[in-house]
Amino acid sequence: MSIYEILHEVWAVRALIASSLVGIMCGILGAFIVLRNMSMIGDALSHAILPGVVVAFIVFGYSSFGFFLGAVIAGLLAAIGITWIQQNIKTKNDAAIGIVFTAMFSLGVIGISRVSKSGGVHLDLKDFLFGNILGVSDQDLVMTTIVAVAVVLSIILLYRYLFISTFQPVIARTMGISVNAIHYFLMLLLSFTVVASLQTVGVILVVAMLITPASTALLISDKLKNVLWISGLVGLVSAVLGLYAAIQLDTTPGPAMAVCATLIYLLMALVAPKNGMLSKYLVRRRTRIKILREDILKQAFKLDIRNNLTPEGLAEKVHLPVRKLRSHLGILEAEGLVSFKDEKIFLERKGKQKANRLVRAHRLWESYLVRQMGLTEEQIHDDAERYEHLLTEELLDEMDRELGFPGMDPHGSPIPSKSIQPTMALSDLVVGQTAQITARQPGEEVTHELWKMGLLPATQFHFREMNDREMMIESEGKQFRIPVQLAKRISVEKN
Repeated sequence: MSIYEILHEVWAVRALIASSLVGIMCGILGAFIVLRNMSMIGDALSHAILPGVVVAFIVFGYSSFGFFLGAVIAGLLAAIGITWIQQNIKTKNDAAIGIVFTAMFSLGVIGISRVSKSGGVHLDLKDFLFGNILGVSDQDLVMTTIVAVAVVLSIILLYRYLFISTFQPVIARTMGISVNAIHYFLMLLLSFTVVASLQTVGVILVVAMLITPASTALLISDKLKNVLWISGLVGLVSAVLGLYAAIQLDTTPGPAMAVCATLIYLLMALVAPKNGMLSKYLVRRRTRIKILREDILKQAFKLDIRNNLTPEGLAEKVHLPVRKLRSHLGILEAEGLVSFKDEKIFLERKGKQKANRLVRAHRLWESYLVRQMGLTEEQIHDDAERYEHLLTEELLDEMDRELGFPGMDPHGSPIPSKSIQPTMALSDLVVGQTAQITARQPGEEVTHELWKMGLLPATQFHFREMNDREMMIESEGKQFRIPVQLAKRISVEKN
């Protein structure tokens, strides 16, 4: 049966309009139900309305208005009963929900069973449980339309109150907003929605239309306004596709709609831009590659200090085949971090800065774990290897200040300064001045060069002479000749 043929049937048009209204209404209201952790209450209300339907049938006969009135009253009584038990009796919240809805649902089933045994009376439990959308009357359609418009308008008009009571109930109370009143009003809207969905999906499957589209929207966006319209759209699409599938497959429309909503949810769980499994996998993969390249850069920095930076030597350090290492080095070269010449790797200034930051982060984190967390030196290295890639510059600066700007890490290795340019360089001194080598140098390679010459942190020296190529300093009777380019990077403090 084609769509064109379906739309030429009056019953099909009624069913399409009703299911579309229910999908939109359930989707929008369901966003607040899910965000307020009320999914179980929605399930409870959808079951608890059944005795109200039975009583309404006894009083009014087979009347859509009567069913609506009885179901709403039963839903409100269930909501009040659940809240009263939760607040006044020592019972867990989910247990209170289970106690009330199972009791009322059981009463409803018993009532329908008793009424159905009366002569000439036909009240089919299956229609209430799973819906009978193909039997939607004009009266049902009018009632569903009124309820859908009322629910959507209520959410639009009370959006600010619903927003703040959902996310910041304490602040809402200080502003004079009655959080309990908002809660009970939401229960009223939920009761209306459940009743209006009776003919479409039934009391059991209405929960799927309330929860699944909203959960799908929350996978796609974290902004409430976006969540509301996405949830309504998913509800609409689920209802229409479910109805079409039910007609084509000659099956019950309610379950088909719930299945369609679930399939859309599973699709978004896979491909949602931020929270989908595929997106998370790609993020994890990018993070692993980023960490690997940073490790390559850090090891290159350490080998470069020792003038031993070859692809083979670096591959051995990072435990990678040379072929794979060259691939990563090609990316680092494109980013301006390294360069190649005669099968030798050279760190560019930008690469040294980044590697220096990683070394600083590693050693600061080790110092923090030992001094502030009380860990031993044997426990900290692996942890620092992970977190050096994740610590932000702001956090490192705060950690540095809290530790008192330490010069050495717990293993006795110098902690590089944040800047690769010293506050006062050796080359800034005037002949005849006395100064000392600072504990924190602007780079690991500077510290290494000083160590090779025997100039340790806090070494006192006297500046003797200088020419275009080198400077000469004296410490404890020993003379040291330092190239000017290196002197410009050595951090010193005047005495």
